[in-house]
Amino acid sequence: MSLPVLTAVTGAQWESDLVSALERSSLGLDVVRRCVDLPDVLATAQSGQARAVLLSADLRRLDRDAVARLMAGGVAVVGVVTPGDLAGEDRLRRLGISRVVPADAPADVLAGAVAEAVEVTQTAGPVPVAEFAMSDPHRSMPTLPPAEEVPAYETGTGTGQMLAVWGPTGAPGRTSVAVTLATELSLFGVPTVLADADVYGGVVAQTLGLLDEAPGLAAACRSANNGTLDLPALARHAREVLPRLRVLTGIQRADRWPELRASALEQVWDLSRQLAAAIVVDCGFSLEQDEEISFDTAAPRRNGATLTTLELCDTVVAVGAADPIGLQRLIRGIEELREAVPGAVIRVVVNGVRKGPVGGDAESQIREALRRYVGIDSVVCVPYDRVSFDTALAQGRTLSEVAAKSPARVPLRVLAADLMGITMPKQRRRARRR
Repeated sequence: MSLPVLTAVTGAQWESDLVSALERSSLGLDVVRRCVDLPDVLATAQSGQARAVLLSADLRRLDRDAVARLMAGGVAVVGVVTPGDLAGEDRLRRLGISRVVPADAPADVLAGAVAEAVEVTQTAGPVPVAEFAMSDPHRSMPTLPPAEEVPAYETGTGTGQMLAVWGPTGAPGRTSVAVTLATELSLFGVPTVLADADVYGGVVAQTLGLLDEAPGLAAACRSANNGTLDLPALARHAREVLPRLRVLTGIQRADRWPELRASALEQVWDLSRQLAAAIVVDCGFSLEQDEEISFDTAAPRRNGATLTTLELCDTVVAVGAADPIGLQRLIRGIEELREAVPGAVIRVVVNGVRKGPVGGDAESQIREALRRYVGIDSVVCVPYDRVSFDTALAQGRTLSEVAAKSPARVPLRVLAADLMGITMPKQRRRARRR
């Protein structure tokens, strides 16, 4: 049985030799189409005519998103470079193509790389990240067979801990918690990156008094999508606002969400783990995964950035408001979070705790409600301190700068230490036990 293969290479001097080498291999490869450009590749692959595709590094408009679309469609991807083109090989690997071979490789080597890529595509286990990248119209058609699994992307060697700050709709204070956690980590001496990945319009830049004409995270995603993002480039996009604290500002308008593609964010987070010891990400609220009902093509998913971040992070800090409506949203949101990202490590923060909305012993009632309805015993209660947060927002500064003795700062500082395994001074631990 032959294995149908596509080619999309731009090296005219060796393209014919490559096709001939593939077809004369002993593994039964059949080049069903020699594509002329990237749209031709994507359209042919989507039609189900091929099981694998060979792409050259200089194919026009080739980016990480296109590679992700091919993989999501069950098509194995192999890169081909001009002999000795180290820059081209490096770019293909940054785009998520793990198998790259030189164009002058023997026929059996070329065919072996293709066959190996196809085998991995067929046998790899479920991937928790690629499925969030774009909508899948086949899911709305129950009579069709399920889509094939796709292989996981290779990850780097970075050891940084990623903390995703998420919360349900209703402005429970996600950004305030994310900014404060990142600041406290930097004050502990931990190199930290604070990233704004809210696809509905982030406000980290405004909170810190930064100009946001050129969002750092969107620029980093563009570089990742084009295969040009490396550690020095990411460091240039992440401006340093305090000692040991860098910020990747987000999009200020909700209609710019396509700039934060899930496939590109994977590499941004991977490199961020090498840039800093802690990465704090302010996420959007929505966990909806049913966007395919609105599309008839494999379109990017708006919530793919949030779901990908939650899947890749080490800990999800779930933030809720300390009032009956906010707690109800938090409880339902945690259930949705567990369903969307099974196995997620969740730490709960209830923001703005005060007696009025809850009545009685507010902290005890909040802890009991979360223990009863979602089975969470450890809850961080942040006291209500509107004055301090308003002062920080008005000045574009952090809580530690404008109100170092704010009661809202203490539990978040303790949480930051716990998340990174930092030993707190004894007086701070006593404050936590109260």
